[in-house]
Amino acid sequence: MRAHDQAPKLHRTGTHLKKSSNAKWCKKASFPRDLPNISLIFIFVNEALSVILRSVHSAVNHTPAHLLKEIILVDDYSDDEQLKGPLEDYVNKRYPGMVKIVRNQKREGLIRARIEGWKAASGEVTGFFDAHVEFTPSWAEPVLTRIKEDHKRIILPSIDNIKHESFELERYENSGHGYNWELWCMYINPPKQWWDDGDTSAPIRTPAMIGCSFVVNRDYFGHLGLLDSGMDVYGGENIELGIKVWLCGGSMEVLPCSRVAHIARMKKPYHSNIASSTRRNALRVAEVWMDHFKSHVYLAWNIPMENHGIDYGDISQRVALRKSLHCKNFEWYLDNVYPEMRRYNNTLFYGEIRSSKATHLCMDQGEKVNHTATLHPCHGMGPQLGRYTKEGQFFLGALGSTGEETRCLMDDQVSNFPQLLNCDKVSNTRLTTWHFSQNESIVNRATGRCLEVIQANVYFGHSLVLQTCSGQRWSIKNTMKQ
Repeated sequence: MRAHDQAPKLHRTGTHLKKSSNAKWCKKASFPRDLPNISLIFIFVNEALSVILRSVHSAVNHTPAHLLKEIILVDDYSDDEQLKGPLEDYVNKRYPGMVKIVRNQKREGLIRARIEGWKAASGEVTGFFDAHVEFTPSWAEPVLTRIKEDHKRIILPSIDNIKHESFELERYENSGHGYNWELWCMYINPPKQWWDDGDTSAPIRTPAMIGCSFVVNRDYFGHLGLLDSGMDVYGGENIELGIKVWLCGGSMEVLPCSRVAHIARMKKPYHSNIASSTRRNALRVAEVWMDHFKSHVYLAWNIPMENHGIDYGDISQRVALRKSLHCKNFEWYLDNVYPEMRRYNNTLFYGEIRSSKATHLCMDQGEKVNHTATLHPCHGMGPQLGRYTKEGQFFLGALGSTGEETRCLMDDQVSNFPQLLNCDKVSNTRLTTWHFSQNESIVNRATGRCLEVIQANVYFGHSLVLQTCSGQRWSIKNTMKQ
């Protein structure tokens, strides 16, 4: 799921939110008239004609005429007949000379379709949008003002929601855009400094972008190497652009005074297995931009760092681009732009955790309410993503980014079953540490009890217990290589 399909529920308590709304300030703001003009680029695949026209109408109605250079509709190989002659006839009659239609001769995916839109654009600034959005009055002036002040800024209008069943507008909270180590995007809290400054209309520094809308100086976007055309469909290109602009001398920000509403669709136009494209794209980002932190992406996807069998394509041009732009290293980005991002440098092994007693079963988070690790047929997804650290701790669960989603294994000295808890809340840390090497026993350092598998009258016929060691051996699928 794309993160812009979910409302951000962000807030801060205390004195930071005395200004609970920025609407009053935004209405009073004034902007220069001599701003750069903009080409608006919409990408669509079998979008409803009425939805496309709604986007076009709101763009024309709510963008000052002297600033709107053109609207470019990129058809990524739709087969809906309404999007051919009827669409062309309508826009040519209603907006003569204003709307260009670019038609891909095969399905390219969102990333390459946006590049085609950029090639056709002639405005000083290019704005990229899904074709199911609605612009609000005065959305453009604050965006173009920020870009005029510094052409190396990539600007993200704040996203609101249009409910797909009623087309009712729902205002979202102000937020930044972040991601986890799988490079799935998400809403995140604005930086602490933004809250401390107390001006909720101020630009919000953001590490990356959700992806449904962004605005950038056309020539600067070209200088940055556009989006990575070697990626497929979508997913990861939005993260790459955020990382790239920060590392290579620019910046990215969300503007609370510029608001564009987006329809959260239930049916996606691209193939259902978008995760395979996102995974492949994520590896391209990791290999080009993340230096030794690329290991975190492999960890998050539960992929071995060598011999993984995933062809992520030729990255030589992107590596050369990074070198030619004289970009900083990725650790600088984590330290200065995304310090909230959790780091997992202490990982020794990761992946499915199996016992020699029942190799078809893997250690699993189970139901979190039970606080007990369980066994389940192996599938390698989030609840079975295990991690053993240099400190001797075992974690289970999908990696968090700004918040910890994993829990750690503990022998509480009382129960015969291993507990899964938040390690930060355990006072006796020896209860959460274990002796382990590949194909050896798992022994708690405080109690000396071993984690073992026994036959039991439960689901899947086996249970995970703590008992006197009998010599059972364990293995974790992958070894971390920095």
